[in-house]
Amino acid sequence: MNALAKLRKGIDTVLSYACAIVFALMVCVGTYQVVARYIFNNPSTVSEELLTYSFTWMALLASALVFGKRDHMRMGFVADKLQGKTKLVLEVIIELLVILMVVGIMIFGGTSIVQLTMTQTTASLGIPMGIVYTIIPVSGVLIFVYGIMNIIDLCRGTGHGQSDGKE
Repeated sequence: MNALAKLRKGIDTVLSYACAIVFALMVCVGTYQVVARYIFNNPSTVSEELLTYSFTWMALLASALVFGKRDHMRMGFVADKLQGKTKLVLEVIIELLVILMVVGIMIFGGTSIVQLTMTQTTASLGIPMGIVYTIIPVSGVLIFVYGIMNIIDLCRGTGHGQSDGKE
């Protein structure tokens, strides 16, 4: 197994566990929220806010994982009709466009919003909003790294670079 495959496997493993842990936390907090609201008739605003932010974190971490595996939803009616070099060039261009979007919006834009919101605090939890928004540039960096690895795999003609579902 080469270094790139080991790196991909390591990031995949960390992201999978992170998503599972956040999801388990959401189940526990959601159960607590239902019990507090309907059994004790004392709704918790902290749990509601924590669920909202946890869902955001899980969704962005999971999206990075899905981009890394190239299992994201796509409209392949044009790409699926292409073969050989033409298909390879199109897939590399698509990965480059994703990388450009991620760098511009998620990494730079996300970093800006984190800096702007570090002085604001959440209503119930009382933590800086910048901490909540930190997941945007983090997932952007992960998608960027996956995009580079996907381009390398495409050019090599190996596993994760192929989007035909035969990995």
